[in-house]
Amino acid sequence: MPSLRPLLDSLITRVEASSAAHATQIARVDPIHRPGAVNLVRYMELRSQDAVELQEGLTALGATSLSHPEPAVLERLHAARNVLDAFDGHAPTYPVQPIATAYADADDILDANTEVLLGPTQEDTHARIMVTLPAEAAEDYELVLGFARAGMELARINCAHDDQAAWTKMVEHVHRAAEEVGREILISCDIAGPKVRTGSIEPGPQVIRVRGERTAAGELLSPATLVLHDAPSSTRAHGVAGEASPSAARPAVALEVDDEWLARLHPGSEVRFTEARGRSRVFTVESAEAGVAVLHGDRNCYLAEGTVLSHGGDTTQVHGVPALEQKIRLHRAEELVLSTSQEPARIVEGEVTTIGCTLPEVVGALKVGHRVIFDDGAISGRVREVRDNGAEREAVITVEHAGPTGTNLAAYKGINLPDTDVPLPSLTEEDIEALRFVATHCDIAAVSFIRTPADVAFLYDTLEAIAAEQDSEEMAQRVRDLGIVLKIETVPAYEQLGSVLLEGMRHAKFGIMIARGDLAVELGFEEMVQVPGRIMKVAEAAHIPVIMATQVLETLAKTGLPSRAEITDAGYALRAECVMLNKGPHITEAIQILDRMSRKLGQSRLKNRQRLRQVSSWTNPLA
Repeated sequence: MPSLRPLLDSLITRVEASSAAHATQIARVDPIHRPGAVNLVRYMELRSQDAVELQEGLTALGATSLSHPEPAVLERLHAARNVLDAFDGHAPTYPVQPIATAYADADDILDANTEVLLGPTQEDTHARIMVTLPAEAAEDYELVLGFARAGMELARINCAHDDQAAWTKMVEHVHRAAEEVGREILISCDIAGPKVRTGSIEPGPQVIRVRGERTAAGELLSPATLVLHDAPSSTRAHGVAGEASPSAARPAVALEVDDEWLARLHPGSEVRFTEARGRSRVFTVESAEAGVAVLHGDRNCYLAEGTVLSHGGDTTQVHGVPALEQKIRLHRAEELVLSTSQEPARIVEGEVTTIGCTLPEVVGALKVGHRVIFDDGAISGRVREVRDNGAEREAVITVEHAGPTGTNLAAYKGINLPDTDVPLPSLTEEDIEALRFVATHCDIAAVSFIRTPADVAFLYDTLEAIAAEQDSEEMAQRVRDLGIVLKIETVPAYEQLGSVLLEGMRHAKFGIMIARGDLAVELGFEEMVQVPGRIMKVAEAAHIPVIMATQVLETLAKTGLPSRAEITDAGYALRAECVMLNKGPHITEAIQILDRMSRKLGQSRLKNRQRLRQVSSWTNPLA
């Protein structure tokens, strides 16, 4: 035990000194966040040290293990020192009263900060439920009302989709639903930030497959259906795809032909052609009227642009066959060139493919050894070489991860660059325009692509500029009062989390979202065992609310039946102050289940601390 005292006293000294060392940063935060900023700085100092020896020594004595110091770091260390004093029969070194109330005071501050940003929670619950509104919410009020009745406490609008007209209707529906259910429902809007994506790929051949539906035994259930029309307008007017063969399991294929040739078709007519593979096919006209003919065949076929159709000696060519979407097939150890060129990628068998990037300036920032991750982690590799090719800059990437038989890379798929200092502002012009709408119509802006404290400062400067544009002081103040949520989804944001939070805490209505999907892509899936928990602990130390996002009850929302693992995951997510649900046909059921889980856990757990309530199932456990 004597060896524990110097370890603990040294740690206390460093933690106490940390707030003075960061006094300038602490002074800049909003007064509501001053206690949290001080505690955050102390917590970051604590976690920058290796205290395992001290922790194990205290645990061996039956004293505090320092396992949950987040709410009040210094007071927890003071309590540990007083315990050592008590073992020696000495008076406590530190006053007992501040230690006794520190945790309750910290919980009260976090609750107050959460309510300021996210609004009040329902009775007997700790976590709020945020629900992503689908596009249909702009037209379907009953859908939104159903969400509200099921337990939605915040509505989320993704500004990467739809437009301001649709967002406005969604806002109106949420306000109307809130009034009908008799409680406040706040509206949070995602601001996408710049999205780095693969460029275009040359289209493939103009060939389309026309196919029917068969049983496993090969019996024809529904024929291959081909719809011929004289103009695109005729197809739209007659709703061909929906009405031509309502019983068909596969959609009909609609193509354009010569109008005079089409007019000579009648029910029972046979149309002959040689399909793209050189095989002869015969389709029979099922119906023909008003410039549209529906044909059935009992065999599948491939039709190319310009295929010749024959009927009674007359011929025509089909038009309007869409080009096939080409994808780059990549295997481990193969190479791909990422270029500043905006020319469509040309795929040639046996050659390395060069593909552009929607934000070409990032290619110039790549360095040898940097990781490049495509399509949410489906393909990843490292830069082997950076070179100039005429006026273009290129990065040669060696693929390190792909499926065992290769993985396809399509156009406009996401690119993550976790090792690269991307030379882009955190807000695009489209983002700033969306932020103008959000600041004047909604309650919270959830901002993506945050990497550094400078990105946060730019966000706040932009918000102040929007406030200055307003016609009245009342509207300007509304803009300034907008809730801000920073989405923690990049490696730089995670590595600089303490500094990012201190900059964010300049704003009174402030919190963070843990975007687990993007974090998993950038950090690697194995890191997700501990990273979300670490972020939650840092936020708890700062007394700021957390929104847990990505794939919560996703299987339930999509299929109506949850997986066993995602119920456990949802229970973990409910340790946060808010849980975000995404879209799905069964989202109302997901809201209801999450609401029931929240009420159950709200009585037995607070953050990472379990409350030892009586377990009714164990009232006589050993009988």
